[in-house]
Amino acid sequence: MEAPLTTTEVEIVLLLVSPLHRYEGRPSDGPAPSVGDETVDRVEIRAGMGIVGDRYFNRPAHRRSAVSLFAAESLDAVAEDLALQRVPDQALTRRNIVLRGADVDALTRRRFSLDSGDGPIEFQGHRPANPCAWMDVVLAPGAFRALRGRGGIRAEPITDGRLRLGRATLAAEPPAV
Repeated sequence: MEAPLTTTEVEIVLLLVSPLHRYEGRPSDGPAPSVGDETVDRVEIRAGMGIVGDRYFNRPAHRRSAVSLFAAESLDAVAEDLALQRVPDQALTRRNIVLRGADVDALTRRRFSLDSGDGPIEFQGHRPANPCAWMDVVLAPGAFRALRGRGGIRAEPITDGRLRLGRATLAAEPPAV
């Protein structure tokens, strides 16, 4: 990264690696069952390929969107907007990396890195990870609409590395003017 970076201390609160799509078909049919525990303590990331073991790993059609990131605060806001008694399980969003303390949606089309103690991993943020109708089924009625504009982003890993749960540093290029 060549531009001056802004750094933010964040927390990686969830890492999800799933070998299967669980939200396929009609939402009314319900999600496919998970294969074991999809939430993990650490992930291995490969440049241009994604997260080792994930359903999008090394898929040519998904190289620019192999890793999805989401802000935990977005789900907090959805729970408040919908007057839910508690915040839904973050794993139900199916995002690979959930951060607390960062405006993840602002990373669209920006270069950034995450470092959870094993060295920084660089990413190129590409497009928004728009929510789908499944959110009304797995989170709460109205969640699909409530997540619009705050569904996270899809990114491409530029360098190899590892991420683990806990404190991390997010360094990002400033937004384009």
